[in-house]
This record gives sequence, C-alpha cells and structure tokens, in this order.
Amino acid sequence: MKDKIIALIPLRGGSKSILNKNIKSLAGKPLCLYSLEAAHQSGVFDEVIVSTDSEEIADVVRKAGLGTKISMRPAELATDTASTEAVMLHIASEFSFDVMCLIQATSPFTTAEDFQKAYQKFTKENLDSLVTGVRTKRFFWNENGTAVNYNPLKRPRRQDFDGYIMENGAFYFTKKEILEKEQCRLGGKIGVYEMPEHTALEIDEPFDWQLAEFYIKKYSQQNLTDVVKKIKVFVTDVDGTLTDAGMYYSPDGELLKKFNTRDAKGMELLRDKLGIRIVILTKENSPIVTARAKKLKIEDCYIGVDDKLTFLKEFCSKNDYSMDEIAFCGDDVNDLECLQNIGFPSCPANAEEEIKSASIYKAKVDGGYGAVRDICNFILSQRQQ
Repeated sequence: MKDKIIALIPLRGGSKSILNKNIKSLAGKPLCLYSLEAAHQSGVFDEVIVSTDSEEIADVVRKAGLGTKISMRPAELATDTASTEAVMLHIASEFSFDVMCLIQATSPFTTAEDFQKAYQKFTKENLDSLVTGVRTKRFFWNENGTAVNYNPLKRPRRQDFDGYIMENGAFYFTKKEILEKEQCRLGGKIGVYEMPEHTALEIDEPFDWQLAEFYIKKYSQQNLTDVVKKIKVFVTDVDGTLTDAGMYYSPDGELLKKFNTRDAKGMELLRDKLGIRIVILTKENSPIVTARAKKLKIEDCYIGVDDKLTFLKEFCSKNDYSMDEIAFCGDDVNDLECLQNIGFPSCPANAEEEIKSASIYKAKVDGGYGAVRDICNFILSQRQQ
C-alpha cells in the first residue's frame, strides 16, 4: 500500500524583522506562494497543508486557488517561542499520514523537481528522515583557535577538498513514527539531499529580501528555460573547464593537457541534436588545444585571445548573434566579464567564487571531470521541455 505523503508549510502571522513577511510580495508574488506552487506542481504530496494563526495569510492562500488545506493553529503555537516541532505534532494530531514534508516558506528557491528527487532518494534509500543542504568548501574554526573541519598542517587544495553539507532549511522529510517517537523532524536513518549553492539563502532580514529578489529573477525556472531556449552558440574556455587546469610535462619538457571524453560527447550532442555552434576560446596559445578541436571537428577554435569579451562581441556582430544567444563556460576571473554579458553563464563546481556568483548554472563536478558534459546535459534537458 502506498504511503500517504503530506506537505506542511508553517506560516505564522507575526514577523518582527520584515512586516507580513510570509505574504509580502517578492518579485511580484507573495513569498509563501513560491513554496506552495512548487509543492503542488511536484505531484509528490497527497495533501498540502498550511498551518497559520493569521486569517489574512489564510485568505491569500485560499485566493491562490491551489487546493491547499488550511489548519488554524492555537494561540500557544503562534508565539515566538513555539517550536516548529510543536506545530508538526499538532498537524499530526489533525491529519493522517505516513510521511510529512516540512517546507519553509523563507526558502523560495525550492523547485518541484527538488521535491521529486528528494523523495526518490528518501524511498530508494529507505530513510526515516531527510534534510536538505548545500555544499560548502569553507574552513571553520572554534573561538579557542582550533580548526573544526580540517587539519591546518595539511591544508587541502580546494579541488581536493570535498567540503561539507550545510543545512539550508529548505525542507525536511520525516516519517510519522519518527516524529512522534523523537519529537523531532530528524531521527532514525537520516539522508541528505544536496541543493544548489544559492538556496543557502533564508529570508530573515531586509537585506536577505533584496538578495532573494535578485536570485528569483536570475534562477526562476520559467526564466531559466526561456534563457536556455535562446542559446545558439556554446563557448567554453579550456584550462579548468575542458581540463583539470593541471600542467603536465613529459620527460623532454613537452607540455601536455588532459581532456575528458564525456565533455566531447556533450558538445557533440549540442551540435548534432540542437544545432548549437560550438566555440573553444582560450587565452593560452596552445597547439594542443588546436589539435583537440580538430579531433572533435570543432571549426571555431580561437587560441591566444587576451580580451575574450571584445572577441565575443565582434564574433556576435560578424555572425549576426546577440549576446543573449551565447552560453559560456568559464572557471576563473579572466572569464568574469564574458559571464556577466552573455545569456547563459555557467561554470564547473570548483570555479572561483566570483565566477560561481556570476553563473546561472554550476556543474555538479569539477573542470576536467565532466563539468562541460554536465552543462551540456542541462541545456539538452531544458530544451526538451
């Protein structure tokens, strides 16, 4: 018999830092509707429930016309000190279910696909509970001067450091038996669902709100799909994207580069399936790159280009493309201007932080280990929608 899965979104009326936060308009839509719409669109949940103490919030939810159920919570669960677990247990006393998904409205970047993939993980791994988070490669210290997550005497290179998953508070899956036994959203066999870096933002302060509006415009699914559909040219750097940025030398001093065959296949698929023009663009004046491009039958290979942005603008003008029709994959600061001026900026997982911030899509793997293929796969998946 199939488990009954419910989603719970707590929406308290009181908010001291941002007035009426849960129903305040964020990029043209009440904050709470981002999570509500994603939950309903996912198809994961048998019921989506809002727990609130505010008739004003309840009215906004009803007018959305999504079929969300509303549970008016008692006064003792509407205080600043009332725990989220107490609200979950109150819902457990009102509704029957096997698994509850607690969803935070202050994390508006959660997509329907996130719920789908997380629940697949939850069931496939036979988990009792699941937490969401984002990967961080930061080093942490205690106030007493002791390192938390690395050995300072053996400081790892960033590309060799897997980092840690930081809880982002987006949503949690919990079996009812665990919730009632542990009085906690997490317990038993716990799994982690990793989300994109920008989902680490939780809206608690006015500055968070401004940043969230920026991210909503940049990462909204509809906008992203529209952006990808415009792509006519895929441009990639070489060192750190198509390669691992390593410099390899033979015994006689000859410089070598290591490429990934999966990247080659990804670019081939873009070209053959979607008719996207492939361009290799690098500052390095390397005959190895020219040879690799020839092997892949990529005619547009430009080496020794110091000013990539000027080159791209001239390339677009000459070939009658707009900059919005360009996808670009870069990893270091010399790619930043290009990423900031084209339609679809992307990067490997181990790109510099400035590059990550400027990218719409960040690959799940490092440069030279299939990052370009991952980006190509994403473009292919979006164009098939």
